[in-house]
Amino acid sequence: MQQFFKARSIAVIGASRNPNKIGHVIVKNLLESGYKGKVYPVNPKVNVLLNQKCYPSVSALPARPDLAVIAVPAEQSLHVIEECGRHGIRHIIMITAGFAEVGNHELDQKLLGIIRKYRLQLIGPNVLGVYDAHSSLDTLFLPRLRLNRPKPGGISFVCQSGAVGSATLDMIAKQGYGCAKFISYGNALSIDETDLIEYLGNDPETDVICLYIEGLKNGRRFMDVCKKVSRKKPIIAVKGGTTLAGTQAALSHTAALAGSADIYKAAFQQSGIMWADSLEDWFDYARILEKSIKPKGKKVMVITNGGGYGILAADAVEKSNLEMASFSPRTKELLRKKFPPLVNIHNPLDLVGDATTQRYADAIEACLQEKNIDMILLIVLYQTPLITSDIVDVIKEACSQRKKPIIVVSTGGDFTDIHKRSLEESGIPCFTFPERAVQAMRILWDFYQKKK
Repeated sequence: MQQFFKARSIAVIGASRNPNKIGHVIVKNLLESGYKGKVYPVNPKVNVLLNQKCYPSVSALPARPDLAVIAVPAEQSLHVIEECGRHGIRHIIMITAGFAEVGNHELDQKLLGIIRKYRLQLIGPNVLGVYDAHSSLDTLFLPRLRLNRPKPGGISFVCQSGAVGSATLDMIAKQGYGCAKFISYGNALSIDETDLIEYLGNDPETDVICLYIEGLKNGRRFMDVCKKVSRKKPIIAVKGGTTLAGTQAALSHTAALAGSADIYKAAFQQSGIMWADSLEDWFDYARILEKSIKPKGKKVMVITNGGGYGILAADAVEKSNLEMASFSPRTKELLRKKFPPLVNIHNPLDLVGDATTQRYADAIEACLQEKNIDMILLIVLYQTPLITSDIVDVIKEACSQRKKPIIVVSTGGDFTDIHKRSLEESGIPCFTFPERAVQAMRILWDFYQKKK
């Protein structure tokens, strides 16, 4: 499986001079991504493409590539796959669509026969491609101008739908988060979601696995593999096709036989997989599990400069079956000496509207030292006048001590977003609303509870 992500040479079959064609975009992305390997464009009608020599066929290549990317029409693809097999190219990413997802089962079976004949490792058909942020191997057919590629990180995505994964990649790149690997696996005729999860379970660059599926090829093997992998790394899944309308859409999208949400939820629970109800939950859970340290317990202290936000956070903590922490008498006395009488030393710890950066620094430090507190929900509303931009450095320094998980909540416009972006680029999870932050904190607690 390693060749799909660390290949030293790649043939792009179906390379094109037309900048709007998939084959052109893939070659261009590989050349512009920083990929260090050799790229072989293949097209019998083209001599030079993007300053690279273009070859008329697979048999004309000067060396056998580690990986082939197929971007030719479906009716031509079987010949190309056969040629790859004859010349010993065993790892193939098949972008080409037009198989079972459109009802062409005869072509599907012919392709499967070639795969078995030459013992090929094939991702696809009907895929967006594969992206490895650590090796800069980029076979996605979407232009880099339209889809930002995330920096190297620890979250890997296994997506039956390329659109779901690509939109998520674009979003996390904008927010400053990193990615380990992204795999769009489409119809899963050869390599399926279970094979990919098994590989990522042993991948040192992957800390969290995000899975989007519409249907399963082998439910029993999937559960067996996920049970083993989820003991080491969190697996977070979104299931597409949990309603009648969604099931019908899935069948025409990737030829997947979707099923009952309740059945999948039960199977995921038995396999140690975390169920996400939405793509927003999916990403929330992934980023807190990637960036936050293990909590020692489930007692949460809420620090805020907005009373209403503190109340909403307290409600969310109780609804999530976490616990509101309390200060020891010693910590209460310490904070009373530092804060004005208007600040009520309680949980939520409301630093009130005239809160300063120093007041936040004192509150955070006291909570880090307090044994009765396991996690800190830090609400910072930047609209109040006495908070300076230095608070970003205060939060970064506190998180760098790695004593307790610190989750930040900030709601606002451009000024708020600048500060949130700075924190997120430093690996500190930031949320817009307290309810979503607390929900993610619950997932963090649940995952480490399961590992006991």
